[in-house]
Amino acid sequence: MAITTPTTVRHHPAHPVSVQGVGRTFPARDGRHTATPVLADVDLEIATGEIVALLGASGCGKSTLLRQVSGLDVPTEGRILIDGSAVDGVDARCAVAFQEPRLLPWRTLAQNVAVGLPRGTDRTTGERRVRELLELVGLGECTHLRPRQVSGGMAQRTSLARALARNPGVLVLDEPFGALDALTRLRMQDLLLEVHAAEPATVLLVTHDVDEALYLADRVVLLGRPQGSPKGTPSTVRSVVTVPGARPRDRGDADLAHLRAELLDGLGVPTHHSTALTD
Repeated sequence: MAITTPTTVRHHPAHPVSVQGVGRTFPARDGRHTATPVLADVDLEIATGEIVALLGASGCGKSTLLRQVSGLDVPTEGRILIDGSAVDGVDARCAVAFQEPRLLPWRTLAQNVAVGLPRGTDRTTGERRVRELLELVGLGECTHLRPRQVSGGMAQRTSLARALARNPGVLVLDEPFGALDALTRLRMQDLLLEVHAAEPATVLLVTHDVDEALYLADRVVLLGRPQGSPKGTPSTVRSVVTVPGARPRDRGDADLAHLRAELLDGLGVPTHHSTALTD
């Protein structure tokens, strides 16, 4: 798939992200239950243009942390800074793509991408940007199609284009390829790297797939309860692994195999088992 470098000037260059002492406790829904602490004392520095993957068992708070970064949720404790200024509500510097494409079925792919354009974008600029992004994700010939007429991978590419339409400095991805078949997932991983090279936003990615994290990320963050802590203890950053080598990497690299075993051990998964952690 050929990637065309965009010509539109980006409004938001890539931004660094600073997560400082973040905690999140969900209040009890009624008087019969206690509050639920999910995250505590999470500290993480993400450099400009870096790709960071979050790994951890189901329910450890990975998606909750993404919501804090994008401003979709508010930390109970601590704060998050993007480019040195605090996140306060839904942040225009961020864009989010989820596991499901969440396209509007009555709109064409082009119209779905246009939903992501910043407010105040004039029609000519908006149409040019939408065409540019659909070309970027390999859907330049599909602008007129509706979601029901395309495959799951094509729908997910449209979702990625819609997120990029916002010109984000920070791209937040919550298991964006989790619903795809294995081959399409590998192709989407390559596409993400090509898109990142063309539009190098800072990327924070949640995945349950260790191999995916090692292939895509500059660093992999293992989130979970501290070792030996009792059930119900909130999650924090347990370890951070720096992935060697420039992207794109060789999926069969021996160094990656070593790190794969290390991460699986941290997740409590024997290395002869699958790398995919089911939700």
